Amino acid sequence: MNTLYLKSFIRCKRKAWLDFKGNKSCKVWSPHQAIDKVKQYQIFSKLCNGEIYSGLKACKKGYQGVIGLKIKGKLFQNINAEIYPQLLLKTKGISKWGPYKYLPSVYKLGHKTTKEHLFDLAFSSILLESFQGSKIEKGLVISSFGNKVNLEEIYLNKKLRKKVLNVFLSLNECLEGSLPEITQDRKKCTICSWQKFCDKEAKENGYLTDVDGIGSKTASLLKTNGIFNTQILASYSEKQLGEKLSKFNFQNYEKASIFVKQAQAYISGEPHCISNKNDSFDLLGKTSSGFFIFDIESNPDEKHDFLYGFLKINKLFTTKEDLLYEPILNLKKYKGESYRQIIKILFSNKELPVLHYGETEKIAIIKIARNLNFSFEEIDSLTSRFIDLHILIRKSWILPLKNYSLKSVSSWLGFEWVQNNVSGSKALYWWIQYQTTKNKIFLKKIIQYNKDDCFATLQIAEYLIKNQLKKN
Repeated sequence: MNTLYLKSFIRCKRKAWLDFKGNKSCKVWSPHQAIDKVKQYQIFSKLCNGEIYSGLKACKKGYQGVIGLKIKGKLFQNINAEIYPQLLLKTKGISKWGPYKYLPSVYKLGHKTTKEHLFDLAFSSILLESFQGSKIEKGLVISSFGNKVNLEEIYLNKKLRKKVLNVFLSLNECLEGSLPEITQDRKKCTICSWQKFCDKEAKENGYLTDVDGIGSKTASLLKTNGIFNTQILASYSEKQLGEKLSKFNFQNYEKASIFVKQAQAYISGEPHCISNKNDSFDLLGKTSSGFFIFDIESNPDEKHDFLYGFLKINKLFTTKEDLLYEPILNLKKYKGESYRQIIKILFSNKELPVLHYGETEKIAIIKIARNLNFSFEEIDSLTSRFIDLHILIRKSWILPLKNYSLKSVSSWLGFEWVQNNVSGSKALYWWIQYQTTKNKIFLKKIIQYNKDDCFATLQIAEYLIKNQLKKN
């Protein structure tokens, strides 16, 4: 057993089991993990002033930072264990190598220090103590916000070590058993390499959390009321379900109709049109004289939008080849120039609406307008042209999908990306590679991906407009 399985186990028991025993051909490469590795190395190198080396020799020579080390040992009950410390950081002390010792250190991507970080440090310290012949009182959690590297000291007391050993025993027991059930908290699955494998089983077995809007708490409430899967949920009348849920939460009573229809659509594969006159929106009228599609690629950790993509449509239902796509690269040192380019495009046709999918694009434009010292009135005038298709599709349709992301909706409509297995996180991975290598092939991949996202957004717009035409 090793720390990699331990970290997987803390996130999801099923993931740990699949990492250990699963068919690796069902596993999908995760850009999140690749991004994490790249950022991890960059931060460690910065912390150690570039003095970072790999393996046992690096420990013997007393380098400031050591990576790429595998340490084996035995725990109680003769259980074999391995650790792969992310980083060993040199500090004052005495070890078998001389007047210094190493502290286990882990990288933290977000703001929150989790059990995963604490248990990783505690477990690593147990084997590291005997390996270097020195007591370890604390470990370090390393993070970076802006350009500053932060260190958080974690004291590895007996209570924490006892906890991690108990978790390790549970992990050992889990890996010896059969495949655990799919986690109820499916939000964790979005960045998991086993997501597609688990999604297939979840759909076959009618997992309630596969129904859009149903999280683990609502699923638990439904099961308490005898609704154990999507098939049972779809068989309910809206009134029946509403009466059951109203006893617990009035808000859920309002959602009962949506839950039933969403389950029915998911099972049948057929969309359901929501007829609500109060929510009707004249997208056809708004776009008849032309419009822009706007999509951005971002690095959320650095709060940096690195690519802005515009697609201009002069006439509805025009072939792709006749449309003009314009990418604007946003390098930090030239951001003023890229901002002015964006405003120039938007003001080339002041009246044209700007279609986008999700709130990110509108937020980005407000940020740019403020940066360029626009008045409140000018910002209001500009943002009033923005139309969020994500909101429109949700108000107009219940689709046979587990979520309403751009990828899910446009793929259901038949759109295909030029590049395989692409995502926003993969585009971010390419951006990090481009920044490191300056190889323009990564930039070309990002631009192609963003262009496809613009066309995917256009396909959703055309779907909404075509159905508006049918109603008229």
